[in-house]
Amino acid sequence: MSLSFQIITIAMVVLGTVLTRFIPFLLFSTGKTTPPYVQYLGSVLPLAVIGLLVIYCLKDVTLFTGSHGIPELFAVAIVTGLHLWKRNMLLSIAAGTIVYMLLVQFIF
Repeated sequence: MSLSFQIITIAMVVLGTVLTRFIPFLLFSTGKTTPPYVQYLGSVLPLAVIGLLVIYCLKDVTLFTGSHGIPELFAVAIVTGLHLWKRNMLLSIAAGTIVYMLLVQFIF
């Protein structure tokens, strides 16, 4: 890849990132009320994204071969339990990931 192509690529990535960050502030100024469809999307999209992530993470689990989904089950239980207890998404996901990786690397 030539230097000019690299510079153009980086510039396009920066432009795309900046535009996606600033467009909502330009479209929905502080003086106006937020449209109902945007409020609706703001209320349903976080749960939809988490649901998609759970389905994606568990799509290749086979219950009849290998570790039978036990590490995944433990990790999901850790994430769910910690989130219900502490209400901290970062802590829950990090702990679940660490537990899963430790189980897969050292036990299963």
